[in-house]
Amino acid sequence: MATTATATKQFMTSDQLLEHWQGHRNLTRRVIEAFPEKELFEFSVAGMRPFAKLAVELISIAGPALKGINEKNMEAYNEEGFNPKTKEEILKKWDEETEVINHYFNQISEERMQETFNLFGQYEFPVYQNILYFIDNEIHHRGQGYVYLRSLGIEPPFFWERF
Repeated sequence: MATTATATKQFMTSDQLLEHWQGHRNLTRRVIEAFPEKELFEFSVAGMRPFAKLAVELISIAGPALKGINEKNMEAYNEEGFNPKTKEEILKKWDEETEVINHYFNQISEERMQETFNLFGQYEFPVYQNILYFIDNEIHHRGQGYVYLRSLGIEPPFFWERF
């Protein structure tokens, strides 16, 4: 009878996960940059939100959520407070939140990644699954941005060029 060895090596380190995530953030930033100013705030397809609103959602989730994970704070998600009027404001805040993400992500130990956390008092999953949700949500919304850009006749950045 043949036996199968159980893998004991770690598939991915926290540093590799953060690098992967920041690659996605870099690409999403380039999508924001590709929009003409007016269309960033006004253009939509089939009643979906303009890309500026999607970017604000992404900005409002990741940094605050990581801070909440670190501080074991389960306050509800709040998108209020950041109401940009220009692409420059969005990009500036995007870059600031990238540093916030780096700061709080690097405080989460490998062991904590496996702990269950009730994110925003609504999503009770292991920390690593919450982080994967942040990445998946960003990819989802960036896909909407690609549709918008193509509808506007603008070639979006190649999705595989993340850095």
